[in-house]
Amino acid sequence: MAEDAVLQTARNLAHELGLIPVAVSTGVTLRLFAAMVNARAVIEIGTGTGVSGVWLLRGMRADGVLTTIDLDAEHQRYARRIFIEAGFAASRSRVIAGRALDVLPRLADGVYDLMVLDGNPADHEAAVSAAARLLRPGGAIVVIAGGAALAERVRDESDVWLPALIPTPDSLLAAVRR
Repeated sequence: MAEDAVLQTARNLAHELGLIPVAVSTGVTLRLFAAMVNARAVIEIGTGTGVSGVWLLRGMRADGVLTTIDLDAEHQRYARRIFIEAGFAASRSRVIAGRALDVLPRLADGVYDLMVLDGNPADHEAAVSAAARLLRPGGAIVVIAGGAALAERVRDESDVWLPALIPTPDSLLAAVRR
């Protein structure tokens, strides 16, 4: 699948900044997950230049809001611009600057449909624990890169998660909250 001009721009910006954007196949998978859970509220950790955010927004409901968290304000400025260029109203995204593990405790319990982890892999285990609180039953989590390392931990919490490794170039771990 080819990306449109907006996604190509976001991808080029990411490369210029030394970031590694998600593969196209991962983007398509994120869009699919957002559509499958009929996502109205999504948390993304690791905004980058907005590549994965655009894919998520394209799969979400028309009234959905993407909450995206990143430490780097410059990356977030690019992502906001990309979201607007992709045709999404500013109200469709909530961009929060900060460390994910500091922000997640301030978010509401059980109201999110999907969480995507693409930030610091050292934070993934704690973020998965937070996801159990933040996601509604039937909500899903997708871990980009490093998901294989978390797979056993998620399997150990089998009463909370139904996990699967998805063989994309970014080695996704996906799990549904029971």
